[in-house]
Amino acid sequence: MKALSSFTEDTMRRYEQVSGAFFSLLAVVQLARLVMRWPVDVAGVSIPLWASVVAVVITTSFAAWAFRTAAAPQEASTLH
Repeated sequence: MKALSSFTEDTMRRYEQVSGAFFSLLAVVQLARLVMRWPVDVAGVSIPLWASVVAVVITTSFAAWAFRTAAAPQEASTLH
Protein backbone atom coordinates (compact mmCIF):
# COMPACT_ATOMS: atom_id res chain seq x y z
CA MET A 1 0.00 0.00 0.00
CA LYS A 2 2.93 2.33 0.63
CA ALA A 3 3.89 2.29 -3.08
CA LEU A 4 0.35 3.21 -4.12
CA SER A 5 0.25 6.03 -1.58
CA SER A 6 3.58 7.38 -2.85
CA PHE A 7 2.35 7.16 -6.46
CA THR A 8 -0.82 9.07 -5.58
CA GLU A 9 1.14 11.76 -3.71
CA ASP A 10 3.54 12.17 -6.64
CA THR A 11 0.64 12.36 -9.07
CA MET A 12 -1.13 15.00 -7.01
CA ARG A 13 2.08 17.02 -6.60
CA ARG A 14 2.57 16.96 -10.39
CA TYR A 15 -1.07 17.99 -10.90
CA GLU A 16 -0.59 20.93 -8.53
CA GLN A 17 2.59 22.00 -10.33
CA VAL A 18 0.91 21.84 -13.75
CA SER A 19 -2.10 23.75 -12.41
CA GLY A 20 0.20 26.42 -10.97
CA ALA A 21 2.02 26.77 -14.29
CA PHE A 22 -1.26 26.99 -16.22
CA PHE A 23 -2.69 29.67 -13.94
CA SER A 24 0.61 31.57 -14.08
CA LEU A 25 0.42 31.56 -17.87
CA LEU A 26 -3.15 32.86 -17.76
CA ALA A 27 -2.11 35.63 -15.36
CA VAL A 28 0.75 36.69 -17.67
CA VAL A 29 -1.58 36.81 -20.68
CA GLN A 30 -4.12 38.92 -18.79
CA LEU A 31 -1.35 41.21 -17.55
CA ALA A 32 -0.08 41.57 -21.12
CA ARG A 33 -3.59 42.52 -22.19
CA LEU A 34 -3.61 45.25 -19.55
CA VAL A 35 -0.18 46.63 -20.43
CA MET A 36 -0.68 46.44 -24.22
CA ARG A 37 -4.34 47.50 -23.98
CA TRP A 38 -5.46 44.71 -26.31
CA PRO A 39 -9.15 44.96 -27.19
CA VAL A 40 -11.27 41.86 -26.60
CA ASP A 41 -14.72 41.37 -28.11
CA VAL A 42 -16.88 38.37 -27.31
CA ALA A 43 -19.98 37.94 -29.46
CA GLY A 44 -19.89 41.63 -30.34
CA VAL A 45 -19.55 42.76 -26.70
CA SER A 46 -16.38 44.66 -25.76
CA ILE A 47 -14.76 43.31 -22.58
CA PRO A 48 -13.43 46.19 -20.41
CA LEU A 49 -9.83 46.26 -19.20
CA TRP A 50 -10.91 46.13 -15.55
CA ALA A 51 -12.04 42.54 -16.20
CA SER A 52 -8.39 41.66 -16.82
CA VAL A 53 -7.44 43.18 -13.46
CA VAL A 54 -9.91 40.82 -11.80
CA ALA A 55 -8.59 37.92 -13.89
CA VAL A 56 -4.97 38.70 -12.93
CA VAL A 57 -5.83 38.74 -9.23
CA ILE A 58 -7.80 35.50 -9.39
CA THR A 59 -5.37 33.54 -11.59
CA THR A 60 -2.35 34.73 -9.59
CA SER A 61 -4.08 33.60 -6.39
CA PHE A 62 -4.83 30.18 -7.88
CA ALA A 63 -1.23 29.84 -9.12
CA ALA A 64 0.20 30.74 -5.71
CA TRP A 65 -2.19 28.35 -4.01
CA ALA A 66 -1.24 25.49 -6.35
CA PHE A 67 2.52 26.07 -5.99
CA ARG A 68 2.25 26.45 -2.22
CA THR A 69 0.28 23.20 -1.99
CA ALA A 70 2.78 21.38 -4.21
CA ALA A 71 5.71 22.61 -2.10
CA ALA A 72 4.11 21.70 1.24
CA PRO A 73 5.25 18.47 2.85
CA GLN A 74 2.78 15.66 2.28
CA GLU A 75 0.89 14.59 5.38
CA ALA A 76 0.93 10.96 6.39
CA SER A 77 -2.21 9.13 5.42
CA THR A 78 -4.61 8.50 8.28
CA LEU A 79 -5.79 5.27 6.66
CA HIS A 80 -3.46 2.28 7.05
